[in-house]
Amino acid sequence: MVRAKHLKKTYHGPRGKNVEAVRDATFDIGKGEIFGLLGPNGAGKTTLLRMLGTIIAPTSGSCWIAGANAAENPDAVRRNIGFLSGNTKLYGRLTVREMLRYFGRLYEMDDTAIASRTEELSGLLGMEGFCDQRCETLSTGQTQRASIARVILHDPAVLILDEPTLGLDIMSSRTILEFIADARARGHSIIFSTHYMMEAERLCDRIGLIHNGSILALGPKEDLYAQTETDNLQDAFLALVHSEEATA
Repeated sequence: MVRAKHLKKTYHGPRGKNVEAVRDATFDIGKGEIFGLLGPNGAGKTTLLRMLGTIIAPTSGSCWIAGANAAENPDAVRRNIGFLSGNTKLYGRLTVREMLRYFGRLYEMDDTAIASRTEELSGLLGMEGFCDQRCETLSTGQTQRASIARVILHDPAVLILDEPTLGLDIMSSRTILEFIADARARGHSIIFSTHYMMEAERLCDRIGLIHNGSILALGPKEDLYAQTETDNLQDAFLALVHSEEATA
């Protein structure tokens, strides 16, 4: 469902110095798989996700979503993805229901389909108590759940979720993590970016550890443990970073 091949993104930095935000990222993601993209702030996670989501163009390399090449057919890619980032915003003066109706019409859904999907997502994301509240009155956790509903309203095959639980309380985080697991069970392919290692250990089928723009390792968590002689993702990541620094 997702294929990235030698993706690279270079920015022009100060004094004419180039900054490599992502270096030679190559991986595949299958149907019904949660792929975890883990790394610290500034590692290149968001830049990589924005290339996959056609928000920015890669300097070199290619990517495909649901069989469509992102450079050649970006509209087809966008129809097949739901992209949640820290910049996903809601219209404060609309209720959650009104906001979903508005975006549903942008997705060219009819009102019957929008209403049915709104009720479905309201149950899945625990929004029954605030679906008719104005978005400007929502708590942080409620806002994030409504934002997820907005980006998956059209039931896309691929979900790109950039730090979906950042800053949330434990109850809101649990609701979102349960939703992600349910989406996998329904056949969605999910890219799950986070720096919360415990979330990734709980959810992800395979994991890419990224640091300084490079994917240091890729595979099931058990393989990463074996490779680094550790028993958790935090220690595995630190071992890989130290190894990279020692050989640099």
